[in-house]
Amino acid sequence: MLAEGNWVAFQVHSQANKIQIKEAVEKVFSVRVTKVNTLVVPGKYRRFGKTVGHTKSWKKAMLRLKEGDKIELFEGGGS
Repeated sequence: MLAEGNWVAFQVHSQANKIQIKEAVEKVFSVRVTKVNTLVVPGKYRRFGKTVGHTKSWKKAMLRLKEGDKIELFEGGGS
């Protein structure tokens, strides 16, 4: 899904809503966002030696940018 179209993904604050995410990305990166999908990635149980713990849950936002817009930070290429 991310490879097709003009999608980018971010880890966002767990209490941020779609409107806040859209406004923040448009302001910081000077792009136009056409669609925002969010999901909560659940934490996983992990063993640390004898003890069993778990990682934290986190929120992921996938944003579709308007055709022609792109965020240079995510574009490959070296110096």
